[in-house]
Amino acid sequence: MFQQDQEIFNILLESVSEAVIIVDNHQKIMEMNTFAEHVFEYAEGTLVGKDLSMLIPSNYHESHSKYFEEFIKRGKRRKMGKAIDIFALKKSGEIIPVEVELNPFSIYNRTYVMALIKDISEKKEIEKDLMLRTKALQSANNGIIITDALKHDNPIIFFNAAFQKLTGYSEAEILNHNCRFLQGKDKNQKPLRRLRAAIKKGESCQATLRNYKKDGTMFWNDLYVFPIINDNGTLTNFIGIQNDVTLRKRAEEERHHLASIFDESLNEIYVFDAKTLKFINVNFGGQKNIGYSLEELKKMTPLDIKPNDDESEFRKTVDVLLKRNVGKIEFETVHQRKDGTIYPVEVHMQLSSIGEKDVFVAIILDITERKTYTDNLEKKVEERTKQLKIALDKEKELNDLKTKFLSLVSHEFKTPLSGILTSSQLLGKYTLSDQQEKRDKHIKTITDKVHFLNNILNDFLSIEKLETGKVNYKFSNFKLSKVLNEVVYNANMLLKEGQKIKYPENIDDLSLFQDEKIMQLVLSNLLHNAIKYSPENTVIDIHIRQNHEYTVFTIKDEGIGIPKSDQKSIFERYFRAENVLNTQGTGIGLNIAKNHIENLGGTISFESVENVGTTFIIKIPNTAD
Repeated sequence: MFQQDQEIFNILLESVSEAVIIVDNHQKIMEMNTFAEHVFEYAEGTLVGKDLSMLIPSNYHESHSKYFEEFIKRGKRRKMGKAIDIFALKKSGEIIPVEVELNPFSIYNRTYVMALIKDISEKKEIEKDLMLRTKALQSANNGIIITDALKHDNPIIFFNAAFQKLTGYSEAEILNHNCRFLQGKDKNQKPLRRLRAAIKKGESCQATLRNYKKDGTMFWNDLYVFPIINDNGTLTNFIGIQNDVTLRKRAEEERHHLASIFDESLNEIYVFDAKTLKFINVNFGGQKNIGYSLEELKKMTPLDIKPNDDESEFRKTVDVLLKRNVGKIEFETVHQRKDGTIYPVEVHMQLSSIGEKDVFVAIILDITERKTYTDNLEKKVEERTKQLKIALDKEKELNDLKTKFLSLVSHEFKTPLSGILTSSQLLGKYTLSDQQEKRDKHIKTITDKVHFLNNILNDFLSIEKLETGKVNYKFSNFKLSKVLNEVVYNANMLLKEGQKIKYPENIDDLSLFQDEKIMQLVLSNLLHNAIKYSPENTVIDIHIRQNHEYTVFTIKDEGIGIPKSDQKSIFERYFRAENVLNTQGTGIGLNIAKNHIENLGGTISFESVENVGTTFIIKIPNTAD
């Protein structure tokens, strides 16, 4: 009966672009199209009448038979291979993964099943390849993200576990967001401009950035960005590979710090080869005291500056270091400068290495004063005692004079001046109409002079405060650009490699009526500190804004910052933060700046985060009182 409609079935089967097999309720193959014969590698008509099990791997026969019987009973259409893996058997014995759609139908009271079979071998290979690639990305130690360049704002569409562990953000906070959230508020970093330009052009780029974890912790991110171009030449994605290089950056900062200590030390420090004894490096203090340049010293040995030693004796002295018998040796000797003068020194020497080369490091102390100290001690004590007595007598005399002077000024000048001021104010009430203009002029002159003298008197009465750092201020009207140009010009001489000063915009029309020299002194102090305590390749940003009452100066650096525990004491005289103890400085600059600014009616404050930077803010009245 099935063959009665053979021609119709053949037309229908050959019009389908998938493999089609029709079986009866006993799993006998009744018909199959050419596409199915091609998939299973059988010649035309050879499978008709054969059992369906010929196309099923043997280990699935039993389970398939049970499944087929239940399917026939239910009689409903069903897809197989979406949730579980289904396999078929070719004539060659090759087992392939397939998806199967079963469609039961009845003809002349007999039940048949049409199976549409799709070979998904290629699809499975692609899925396997993608799975392996995904596992590889997920197992990488570097943070990896993939963005969609075809969508607005280039959102993240993939991230690996290392990226999430590094940043601390949740999946919802990462996916479909631009990765700029890692920058926090720190969006003006110089490398970011280069990175943004590369992304805009669809180019690769490498940049080392300050990024921030979800908890606010800053880390240095060495970022590599690569574009993905499809076969049509369209930019579809970017891949970003992140490396946490915080430890490396800190090590670099420590090396720079140690190098600064070496160069800025006032003691003489010499580094020379343990075999040839040739100098390799000598710090500035050593070059200055010995009188030779570094180029000259690199052609010399310690014996060239030790007039009383020969090589055999010197090598015998340092041999204990080469044999590792001791870690350090100390001895006294004499050195001879380039100009021929001789001075006594104390030598502290130890063995170190540069790469695989053994070197000696010698710290030299000039002990000229120590050597002469004993001979001159009694004489100096006697002289100092006499000087102290004279100083105490002078101090007492000055205090007496000052007390008498202040008393005299207060008694003899302040009361009469107050009377003059009162009289001048009353004088303004007795006027004649035709003389009023001249009278007002004279009254104003008297009033101004009285105020001027009264200010002088206040200065006399404040002499104790002047001794703590206050001075007589000289006020004048001046352009801010004039002062700032002078400050920046002088500061440019102190800039380190790659450091830049960002000059404020639109200040040509801004003026102040204050003490010009004091403002220059304060701004120079803060700008010099910003340069001193910032590393190379950083920006120092100067910003000025002014309203009708105040002018606010902001000096922001990217330096070492002030430790939290030290911030409460930073304006105290002679106080120095613990992270700058090895840097030259007196600890009085900020104290002087604070006294000056407060004396001028202003305030000075700061914001600082260690290893991120410091911002000083000066708020000063536009016009001095």
